[in-house]
Amino acid sequence: MKRFALTAAAALAAFTATPAMAQAVGDTVMGNDDAAIGTIEMIDTNAVVLAVGEYQIALPANLLGTSDTGPTLNITRAQLVQMHEAALAEAEAALEAALVEGAAVVTADPAPLGTVDSITGENVVIAREDESLVTLPREMFAVDPNGALMARIMMADLEAALAAQAG
Repeated sequence: MKRFALTAAAALAAFTATPAMAQAVGDTVMGNDDAAIGTIEMIDTNAVVLAVGEYQIALPANLLGTSDTGPTLNITRAQLVQMHEAALAEAEAALEAALVEGAAVVTADPAPLGTVDSITGENVVIAREDESLVTLPREMFAVDPNGALMARIMMADLEAALAAQAG
């Protein structure tokens, strides 16, 4: 599966949905062209995750409407996939711009982790304040909503993993 992305929520908000009724995991969501968009994989009070082909797409729950056939979105599958792929490309471009030597890195909590010391292939070496080095795979990095380079790990989890590795 591809990464989760809160897909163009602002753009989707322009597609007005009728008030949502209760949806359930496993329900098929239909588009405004009466064709299936995807299947609901997860629901919480704020978001719904749809399986749409190879993607898992998180959407604000209030975008779903309902019809006689069940949950609906006022968009087609092709439009949703296009918007999702555009959001992924934008996130990847932001990461490419931010993931450079010398860049400050925070953890997901967010706590200061250090600075990017070097990037070799898929490995990113972080120089910490105590001068220790931590190597993380490139796939663990993202850009947070404020544009900061972020390692997708909580500081406590990283510290626990480092302690376990040190034995």
